[in-house]
Amino acid sequence: MNTLALCIPAYNAESYLPRLLKSANTQQIPFDEILVYDDCSTDKTAEIAAQYGAKVISGSINKGCSFGKNTLAKHSACTWIHFHDADDDLLPNFSTKVQQWIIYHGDRYEVLLLNFKYIDAASGQLLGSANYNVKALQKDPLKYAIKTKIVNFGVYKRKDFLEAGGFDLDPNVLYNEDNALHQQLAKQGLKFDYLPEVTCINYRNHNSMSRANKLKCARANYHVLEKTAISHGSIYPRLLSDQLYGCVATLASVKDWTYVKKALTLCKTLGQPHCSNGNKTFNFLTRIHPYLAVWLREKTIRLLKPHLRK
Repeated sequence: MNTLALCIPAYNAESYLPRLLKSANTQQIPFDEILVYDDCSTDKTAEIAAQYGAKVISGSINKGCSFGKNTLAKHSACTWIHFHDADDDLLPNFSTKVQQWIIYHGDRYEVLLLNFKYIDAASGQLLGSANYNVKALQKDPLKYAIKTKIVNFGVYKRKDFLEAGGFDLDPNVLYNEDNALHQQLAKQGLKFDYLPEVTCINYRNHNSMSRANKLKCARANYHVLEKTAISHGSIYPRLLSDQLYGCVATLASVKDWTYVKKALTLCKTLGQPHCSNGNKTFNFLTRIHPYLAVWLREKTIRLLKPHLRK
């Protein structure tokens, strides 16, 4: 029998949990489990979760969302698990669509990526959606995960998720843990599929962890790419180099020249020291001197378009 658990890592989430748990409790097909990991909150997170009928697992030391998600997966008794951040939401069709997919396709795949509306929390403006390329995803999940940087929502076959190691607890990949997870699952040979119907809402909060930590996110992205370069660099050298150059652009924008050099050195190690996805002038300059090319580009942006660096 296929069962489905909603797993929510939460830290000081008392203002968000009621919205999410209301949407969870009003699904046409109920979740078999609703689990909340309270990561040493100082507010009423645990109390509110319990009031809405969730099973609360409380940590004794704050260890972050990756540890919380792995703990939730270990405590769940369901065959399938879905992780959902406390400040996002579910649409009424979520469990119906996911359960239908499990019935018809769950024996062929271990990972289901979900489509979502990306909405600005303050204005309500629709910013976009996932719109993954299902053919490319199914053909080569790792290549797709490297290129696409998958960070939101999925449903996972619990047994395979745990056997693959779950979320990477390396502090270097914190702030990019979802990206690291999907690359790791693909490396372990798990098969991916995509549900195009929108079932989730991802809110952009201006005080979110990622928006408030641009530098940490860029460094974490580098470390995720570094791990994949070590394990699969011989298979995807050009793709990894292109992604590293994207990372370099962000690192340069916050003047992290130490990590810029790390990323460029890794590109050289991959045998792809130059850029192939920038403009022609930049690509040409990277063939002469990659670091100088990056430095000149950043200097030019700050001189001619200073508003982009405010």
